[in-house]
Amino acid sequence: MNYIIREIAESEYKVLDDFLYEAIFIPEGVSVPSREILYQPELQVYVDGFGTKDGDFAFVADIDGEIVGAVWTRIMNDYGHIDNDTPSFAISLYKEYRNKGIGTALMKAMLNRLKNAGYKQASLAVQKENYAVKMYKNVGFAIVDENDKEYIMLCKF
Repeated sequence: MNYIIREIAESEYKVLDDFLYEAIFIPEGVSVPSREILYQPELQVYVDGFGTKDGDFAFVADIDGEIVGAVWTRIMNDYGHIDNDTPSFAISLYKEYRNKGIGTALMKAMLNRLKNAGYKQASLAVQKENYAVKMYKNVGFAIVDENDKEYIMLCKF
């Protein structure tokens, strides 16, 4: 599968809403929530005013001009918040493009971007049942905290 990883264009920021919805982990046997869930404040922190805050970076996976995945970061008070100097990650791909190495390529591109921008670390939160935990570990994240359902993971540069 031929894809390119590139920085998102400002005119494409709205696509982050779609990928935020795709990023919602739905455990087996649980019904898919309505897209209205995106308007909850705890999810809006990921996309509202994207491009205007410190640590706002985004890459997309592009196949023949179609965006099939995205990774973005920002310094925000989200589930994976560590401190006000640590960008938090969000990543997702459309289902048919998962488990093909694209997510790993997106993560590596973003980690490199953050390191080159002078950040010392990045964080994320992930549900323990999510298959992506293994990929996050493989690109350098380690579990630093957890609750009943989620891990907080950190990658130091």
